[in-house]
Amino acid sequence: MVTSERTQAYGRVLRTLDDVGPTKLHTDEQSRVRDAADTLIFAGHLDEARTALADVEALAEHLVGAGRWTEERAAGLVQDLLACGPPLSPVG
Repeated sequence: MVTSERTQAYGRVLRTLDDVGPTKLHTDEQSRVRDAADTLIFAGHLDEARTALADVEALAEHLVGAGRWTEERAAGLVQDLLACGPPLSPVG
């Protein structure tokens, strides 16, 4: 179920792309982030989006490692993307 919290997180991801995308992300990197956000917002459960989330986590690590993004900005993007998705299932 898409909730207001998920749509707000999706909006934050899109604003990040608008704000820093053209100067800090290559076109293919912007597409990867947008594809992950789209996948997560429409996923019914997190298993449907694990591949997309793993891809963006790898991208975030690359951006930090290359000195193109700070750890804080990359972590914020990953958190916002995770918030686009369905809630994590309780363990136990």
